[in-house]
Amino acid sequence: MWASVAAQLADTYTVVCADLRGYGHSSCPPSDEDHLPYAKRAMALDMVTVMAALGHSRFGVAGHDRGGRVAYRMALDHPEVVTALAVLDIIPTDDAWERADAEFATAYWPWSLLAQPSPLPERLITAAPAAVVDAALDGWGSARSAFDDATYAAYVDALVDDDHVHSICEEYRAAATVDRVHDQADRAAGRRIAAPVLVLWSGAGPLGTWYDREGGPVGLWRRWADDVQGRAVAGGHFFPEEHPDDTAAALSAFFDAPSG
Repeated sequence: MWASVAAQLADTYTVVCADLRGYGHSSCPPSDEDHLPYAKRAMALDMVTVMAALGHSRFGVAGHDRGGRVAYRMALDHPEVVTALAVLDIIPTDDAWERADAEFATAYWPWSLLAQPSPLPERLITAAPAAVVDAALDGWGSARSAFDDATYAAYVDALVDDDHVHSICEEYRAAATVDRVHDQADRAAGRRIAAPVLVLWSGAGPLGTWYDREGGPVGLWRRWADDVQGRAVAGGHFFPEEHPDDTAAALSAFFDAPSG
């Protein structure tokens, strides 16, 4: 989904866009009863290892949705590596679960549906993969035209393969269990994100209003980091596809800014 944004950033930066384990063209490691192979901690280590293999010992990282959750876990677990962190259309995982209500449950249905024990969600998804993609587009504020035909087909195809669908569900099960434990342990230990943080969220989505009493997404992220900036951007949840120019410009301005 980052193709258009990455193409623009590549004019200035070395850009690495990796599929998370279990997603896209990445492999699907076997899981366990604790879902640890699909914890964000495991995925974060994957990304750090890949970057080291490519010769990058320090770098900025940006992630949207599930990738954003891996990105902030990278910043927490590997502070010596992550120089700047951009998270797109998310709040921290435990904060989201802690504040979940009926509105959250109905709007962000994958959180609860995909976290159900196997094989129920797997069977439902593989039975109607296009319906799942359409529901995410329509329900989260992005038009079908946000995806070109090839991108749309890739999303649908990913929800046809049994191994990948099971891995995706395992990742959501991890988010409902072990990822929360890791977030809670960090908070109890006073561990914070050392890198500067950029928070971007959908202007047509719910994040701009759900957490008003806590200062919105920026207020919630300031519980985790000292240097936080952010704003709403035009479009729905898939705003990097809808507005790649604006997204690339916001990321470039952030990563180009001097730190400290």
